[in-house]
Amino acid sequence: MPIKSKIRTIPDHPKKGIMFRDITTLIKDPVGFRLVIDNFTQRYLKDDIDFDIIVGIEARGFIIGGALSYTLGRGFVPVRKIGKLPAEVVRHEYELEYGTDTVEVHKDAIPKNSKILLVDDLLATGGTALAAATLVEKLGGTVAEMAFIVNLPDVGGEKKLREKGYNIYCLTEFEGD
Repeated sequence: MPIKSKIRTIPDHPKKGIMFRDITTLIKDPVGFRLVIDNFTQRYLKDDIDFDIIVGIEARGFIIGGALSYTLGRGFVPVRKIGKLPAEVVRHEYELEYGTDTVEVHKDAIPKNSKILLVDDLLATGGTALAAATLVEKLGGTVAEMAFIVNLPDVGGEKKLREKGYNIYCLTEFEGD
């Protein structure tokens, strides 16, 4: 698949034994970036996946989410790391392999009963996506689907999110190593 071939792998980043899947090489390539946005746009123009707002996870989810917001004619809401948003927020702290992290969203960003398309670049452990979904639900929204460019199925995030009842869509995956 052309999308997968445009993703660079960096061994031992951020620590030894990790094969980091770097999408910056994909999004700097105009054909690669267009393939990503066109694929997602075609999927979400269908009537069978109903959503009101696109929520993007910091930071690469902003790139994908912003472009999709434009092509699909939907609003965009950023989920950010702690302390980055200026108005009143709701936050959620979650566990990482090496500690905890916190994400936030503006308290008035997601109307009650709205359906959300949650986007990010990569699905690994699922921790950040689950934290973002928790924020959506705290505000009374529902996650219609989660969309990622890359899935790392061996890391377990997809399984974890599906077990919690979330619909997942990924453009490509890297198994093993």
